[in-house]
Amino acid sequence: MNTANKKRIPESTISRLNLYLREVLILNELKIPRISSADLGERTNLSDAQIRRDLNYFGSFGKTGSGYAVPELVKSLRKILGREEFWNIAVVGAGSLGSAFMKYSGFNKENLHLIAAFDNDPAKVGQKINNIPIHDIVQIRPVLQEKKIAICVITVPAQNSQAVVDEAVAAGIKCILNFAPVALTAPDDVIVRNVDLSGELEILTYFLVH
Repeated sequence: MNTANKKRIPESTISRLNLYLREVLILNELKIPRISSADLGERTNLSDAQIRRDLNYFGSFGKTGSGYAVPELVKSLRKILGREEFWNIAVVGAGSLGSAFMKYSGFNKENLHLIAAFDNDPAKVGQKINNIPIHDIVQIRPVLQEKKIAICVITVPAQNSQAVVDEAVAAGIKCILNFAPVALTAPDDVIVRNVDLSGELEILTYFLVH
């Protein structure tokens, strides 16, 4: 496999790569040795042309007429998506949403290790959820650095979220998943992904009406 070209890869392509990986992992467990782009398209509800375009960003994977070797495609997709490395995660805000994250056991399957949480509630500080310790938020910078956290998940109220981002960035964090319903500012080299749960539900109510 060749390395990806230097042009920016569309985020939609990255999302679909995760979808392809989930499907070929299933095929690999079933000991299915090869799959065509057409068959993979049927499994993912996408066109075979779309699949070929997405994969072509990263080089040549399959052979015309014989499709993709499933074990090789699994290995290549895992490498592209950073799944061969282990990444430590911290949750900032141990309320209902943050606690739900801490109780979710699926992260480890993707080499994502949620190992720390932070809160400003004295009743929560020092406690553990799913064996994950909750630290005082005033300790966020040194703990993030000590634990070598790669990704911060922010579930604090909107009015506190920018201060949390500032502290996380100061600690060297480059990837942030934000659930606070507010636009956040961060340096250009920091990736902030915003998840607006209420906004997504409001979009669904539009489709209920129309």
